[in-house]
This record gives sequence, C-alpha cells and structure tokens, in this order.
Amino acid sequence: MKYLISFILCLLAFTSCVDEEQYSDTPRGNFEALWKIMDQHYCFFDYKKQVYGLDWNSIYDKYKVRIYDGMNDDRLFEVLGDMLGELRDGHVNMYSSSNVARNWSFQEDYPSNFIDTLQRAYIGTNYRMTCGIKYTILDDNIGYMYIGTMENSIGSGNIDDILSYFELCNGIIIDVRENGGGLIDNAEILASHFTNKELLVGYMQHKTGTGHSDFSAMQEQVLKPSSGLRWQKSAVVLTNRKVYSATNEFVKYMKCCDKVSIVGDRTGGGAGLPLNSEIPNGWNIRFSACPMYDKDKQSTEFGIDPDYKVDINKTDFLRNKDTIIEYARSLILKGKYK
Repeated sequence: MKYLISFILCLLAFTSCVDEEQYSDTPRGNFEALWKIMDQHYCFFDYKKQVYGLDWNSIYDKYKVRIYDGMNDDRLFEVLGDMLGELRDGHVNMYSSSNVARNWSFQEDYPSNFIDTLQRAYIGTNYRMTCGIKYTILDDNIGYMYIGTMENSIGSGNIDDILSYFELCNGIIIDVRENGGGLIDNAEILASHFTNKELLVGYMQHKTGTGHSDFSAMQEQVLKPSSGLRWQKSAVVLTNRKVYSATNEFVKYMKCCDKVSIVGDRTGGGAGLPLNSEIPNGWNIRFSACPMYDKDKQSTEFGIDPDYKVDINKTDFLRNKDTIIEYARSLILKGKYK
C-alpha cells in the first residue's frame, strides 16, 4: 500500500506540473513536446549526468537538426526513439500503433546466464505450480522455485504453501533469472517471508517540481515480516541481467535479509516507478518518474551486484549442468551464506 501511495504522489506531482503550452501535431511540435515532457518529469537526469555525462540540453541540440517538415511517421519515430535511447533506461518507451521504442542495453550487451534447456533439466515436468511460480525439490533435498515474472498476483498464503512443502529441505533456491518485473507488491510479499524483523531496505522519492533536481525528501522503504510462515534456513536468489524493475526491487529486499545470498550476474536495474504521457500525434510515452534507492541511499537504476558473481561456463553446459544452480546448491550444502 505504501508504494501505491508513493505512486499516487508521483502522479499528482506530474499532473500538477503539466505545461499549459500546446504543441502542434507536426514533426517539430511532437519533438518539442517529447523533449519537454522528459525534461520536466524524468527522474534520473542528475544521476545519469554523474554516471555517464548525460546532458539533456545537448541531446536537444543533437536531435532537433534531424527534425524537418514533411518527414513521415516512421522516420519521426526513429529519431524520437533514438533520442529517448540516450537515457539508457528500460522503463522509457514510446508506443505508436505500429512500433515500440525501447532500450534494452541493460540486458543485450551481456551474457544471458540462463539456458532454458538446462533449467528444465532441474525442474523437470512434474513440478508444482501456483501464481506462475514453479517449484520442486531437487535430489539433494534442496527446494527450488522458479519465478519468471512478477506480473501474476501472489498472495502470502501461496508462499506459505510453498514453504510448507519445503519444510524438511536443507535450503531454498529462488531463481528469478529472466524475470523482467511486474507488480512491486509481489516483491514485498515474497521477501517478507525471509525476515523475522522489520528491515530498512531502501528509500524512494517523488518529483515536486519541473527542475531536474526537484524531489521530495527520501522516504524509507521498510520490509515487515510476514504474519504467515517465515523461512529460517538458508536461501539463495539467482540473478542475471534480465532481472529488472519490480524484480530488481525483490533482489534489493532479499539482499537485506539474514541467511540469504545472491548468486549469478548483476541485475539489469530499473529503479524508477514509471508514469505515462502523450505527445500531440497520440503516441504514448512511458518514463521513470519516482527514483528508488538501496538501504545505503545508492541508486539501483543500473543494477545490483550479487554476493557471488557466477557465470554459466562451457564445461558445465556440455555436461548439462547449470553452473549458477550448482554453485547455489554448494552454498546451501556447506551451510554458507553471505
């Protein structure tokens, strides 16, 4: 609920700052409208200027010369999409009736560290499933669950049932590789079953004005323990570069829990709650509006490092073994965690 309230605050801040200036439905008008929407409401300008030198005013100069009267929609879409790509943000999209502008550099430029044929060798075909979560017990008495999306609503009772099934296991592997996000409440519900006390897991802000640095004070994100079953043994979360958005938040929460280790690759990130707007020609714009941080007040927009960096190697692949799953199993069997 607290995340919904923060989202509403972001929405109110956005709608209260909408420009009275009207732009024409021309290539130039759509360009100006898009640049202005982002300039006033996107939340990572200061951070990305620090990280890689992003200068939004220079971006304006760079792309305005590519706009001309009479350019067709396909060409305009390409130019505007290229401009948005300068933000290097998977939450920034532009939607027309025939295309979607997106930036997936957070995952495309790195090894996948997930091979579905290997993963299926572990989970088999007789796995149990609830709310899209597939789970089974591996042959060394380690519980394994695969969560491929956060889009499905997950109830605390569903997690209680899974943990009850794993009651006699030595530990649990929670595989969220390839999980691009979904409902942020799911991240909180899942993580709440792995702590016995309230934890400060991070912070968030919302925009208070149109300036690049106009934000509210940081609001604490507190993870409360579930009132249902709570796991008391070791757990390992598996990650790769496709872990994004709400799932990135889940990893952030789990990193704060006792007896939990993160294994695999750095996550993809996506630490801004997205909002939507529209330019004169009707194309829908999505963008990051409310920034989120870890417990040390560091942005996780470009991802979270694992406790143990592990890649799938060729030798294991040829043996039909998933290096990352095997590493997690070894941690649990040795009784090790971060």
